[in-house]
Amino acid sequence: MATIEDLMHANLFEVFAERDPERRMAAVRRTYTADVAFADPDEAVVGHEALSAKAQQILDSSPGFVFRAAGPVRVNHDLGYLAWDFGPEGQPPVVSGVDVALVEDGLITKVYTLLLGD
Repeated sequence: MATIEDLMHANLFEVFAERDPERRMAAVRRTYTADVAFADPDEAVVGHEALSAKAQQILDSSPGFVFRAAGPVRVNHDLGYLAWDFGPEGQPPVVSGVDVALVEDGLITKVYTLLLGD
């Protein structure tokens, strides 16, 4: 069973940073429950297909951008927290945020993304 740290890294790097749709969907299936709920300031989506489409939308709107962890994963029982930066590779981030996820039986059930800054 994956640890919360593993799941948080998979959420960021294997799903939201993955530009190949097939690899991303494989990661989605092993990281989240079928009815996963994702919410960011723009919208809320439910399910594997919708979450993968959301990741694709973010990546399509930001060609050449990469995600970077901005610190370690923090864990409190069934909750994981990971800060991140997003921007052109090798340059300062354009946006920073945090992902907060609830985990049940080794899979993420809910993910909330908060954007930091102004």
